[in-house]
Amino acid sequence: MKKKRSKAKGWVLDTPKATPTVPETTTALLNRRMEQFINDALKPMHIKPPPHKLDMSYIADIYSKWYRHYVYLCSKYNDNSPDAISPSFEMKFARLEYVADDRYNLSYMRHTGQWFELHKGITLDDCMNVIKGDGNFYP
Repeated sequence: MKKKRSKAKGWVLDTPKATPTVPETTTALLNRRMEQFINDALKPMHIKPPPHKLDMSYIADIYSKWYRHYVYLCSKYNDNSPDAISPSFEMKFARLEYVADDRYNLSYMRHTGQWFELHKGITLDDCMNVIKGDGNFYP
């Protein structure tokens, strides 16, 4: 009977994937388009007057911010509870990863705190349509 030979184990070099640099023109265009999208679509849909009941959190603002080659859509919640640790807190609910010219990977924040990528390589207009219509992107 032949003996099975075990495969030799060794170290393997794992190089991180190269992240694209976002051109200044793309950054400026995306900031302008996101600001318009947030003001015209997301804020009227999600921001309501503060509730009269205590012990409730409510959305006070929606905005975008950059980190490296990611654009995050964030919602600022105010907490009017007397026991609140902080009067407000931030939640990220959507992430656009810059891939190439007018191509983005779109992810949403799961209840587990992990980002889940739904779409790869879609345009900015498609990203906005998905964010507006898909229930996963609720702020």
